[in-house]
Amino acid sequence: QVQLVESGGGLVQAGDSLRLSCAVSGRTFSNYVMGWFRQAPGKEREFVATISWIGGAKYYADFTKGRFTISRDNAKNTLYLQMSSLKAEDTAVYYCAASLKAGRLYITSEYHYWGQGTQVTVSS
Repeated sequence: QVQLVESGGGLVQAGDSLRLSCAVSGRTFSNYVMGWFRQAPGKEREFVATISWIGGAKYYADFTKGRFTISRDNAKNTLYLQMSSLKAEDTAVYYCAASLKAGRLYITSEYHYWGQGTQVTVSS
């Protein structure tokens, strides 16, 4: 079993930056493709970014437009999402997820494990 715990969310102003972390325990972290998703009130959970096992490949949703950076530290079993130039529409609960599959994983059903989420609120 794999446990994922997100942290780093909070209330920020538009234009600010925030870094989310996801601590992973239970299995070998480097075996998993990792991803970030988000869910705003009344909306479906949507893909944000994904990163390969050793971080060589990264893919982003179009709305990130260079504002977000996904990274991982396999020695620390931790996934990160650096967010800058935040907008009010970035307000959501952000989830990290782990998958045993390979490749570009964009949809929720491709991920096997999920964290509980961390709230990000951006005031305009």
